Amino acid sequence: MSGFHWNFDNKFFTELNKLIDMFLLSLIFVVSCLPVFTIGAASTAMYYTVNKVLKRKMGYLWREYRTSFVANFKQATGIWLIFLGIGAIMGIDFFILRGYALEGYAWGKMYGIFFVLFVAELAVWMYVYPNIARFENTNRQIIKNAALMAVVHLPQTLLMMVAAVALALLVYVWPVTALLVPAVYIGIKNLIMEKIFRNYMSPEDVRKEEACDQSSDSQ
Repeated sequence: MSGFHWNFDNKFFTELNKLIDMFLLSLIFVVSCLPVFTIGAASTAMYYTVNKVLKRKMGYLWREYRTSFVANFKQATGIWLIFLGIGAIMGIDFFILRGYALEGYAWGKMYGIFFVLFVAELAVWMYVYPNIARFENTNRQIIKNAALMAVVHLPQTLLMMVAAVALALLVYVWPVTALLVPAVYIGIKNLIMEKIFRNYMSPEDVRKEEACDQSSDSQ
């Protein structure tokens, strides 16, 4: 009688391993974000790791996350603090004007402007950290590129925002999903962002990316 053995290369174990990786990555991300000022570096490392480890099956989860976190910490944190400061100012103005609007002051209704500006800032931020994770550039150029991409690729921008809201509602209704949602969302973003990035890459770099993708699909 032949001995029984587990086949860890079958589809079930492959998907289970991916699920575990998503859980671990989400956990690492949440812990990395706890100091708040590290959210920029954590978001950048999250995108980098999803793109390299989960998508292309290259490297190891913690090592790649740590490498990106450390390498991009200064730039990502600097840009994040700028966005955080601007967002805080707009948030304060929003609540102050809304308070005046509730008291009957017509000019208080201008709070809607700050809401729109806040959403626009979030849209740009959604492009900032993938740009940091994938390309080397100055802070000003990173922000400029992110803003242009957010406008030029408006349908994709709206799609990523809708996905974020939908997953946030999922966590609200079913809190346990918070253990996977960060990695799931970045995975969705990665599918969208990488197609956008290829519009701005040289033909040679695109060929390298395609070869890398084909290699990972064959594994």
